[in-house]
Amino acid sequence: MSPKKIKDFRKDTELYSYIGKKFVKLEEGEVLEEVFDKPTLMTLYRLMNKGVIEHLFGVVKSGKEAKIYRGITPNGEELAVKIYLTVSAEFRRGMLPYIEGDIRFSHVKRDTRSLIYAWAVKEFRNLKKAWEIGVRVPKPYAVENNVLVMEFIGKEGIPAPLLKDVEPSNPQKIYRKLLDYIKTLYRDGELVHGDLSEYNIMVLDDEPVIFDMSQAVLLSHPMADQLLKRDILNLNRFFKKLGVKTKPENEIYGWIVENESKF
Repeated sequence: MSPKKIKDFRKDTELYSYIGKKFVKLEEGEVLEEVFDKPTLMTLYRLMNKGVIEHLFGVVKSGKEAKIYRGITPNGEELAVKIYLTVSAEFRRGMLPYIEGDIRFSHVKRDTRSLIYAWAVKEFRNLKKAWEIGVRVPKPYAVENNVLVMEFIGKEGIPAPLLKDVEPSNPQKIYRKLLDYIKTLYRDGELVHGDLSEYNIMVLDDEPVIFDMSQAVLLSHPMADQLLKRDILNLNRFFKKLGVKTKPENEIYGWIVENESKF
């Protein structure tokens, strides 16, 4: 083995050892080197050195696009650490329509890794905007490459349930709150969530928390109007099943877009 390879091997070994000590719990049968590629490990290493993350625990949500781990800060506050997978060709195809129409990312390269890094930044910016205008989302803390660090929605390490899995004590109230959030996003944030449904709304203390903001688009995006109508339709479909007296989709649309006062 050449001196350079020996040096690189030692660096890699030190990196895996450092991250391994910070990783309190992997899934059964997982090996650190197989879960994350080296660029992702380096990103985690930098975030840990900056004091953003102190420890990582097990997966709280796993999907085709990303895995979310529970973490803690040096002060012991709980975090959600979302790590976007960098090897999914299907994910790349799915994200392209949302990025290509977004003027914020018009100069992003089209290779998979660059797109995924842009996707992480996109979600961070969307969350930040939503949080600043009063929409209840996980508060974003940091983003670097394919790693997004945000508020953990839950208690004592247990994530809050999805809307689809709970029976709200007051579904009418949650329905109205979500409509208000859609309007606030549109009017004050110039954003449309684009994929809003009972699958990406959590319920904490009987209040809705919207997440998965990566696909949210600016109003200038060519798909914005279509996506807004789909969000409204999805909410009405779900809450009708709960017995909520929903408003007609066209009235909701006019109330949001035209800022009609009667609603």
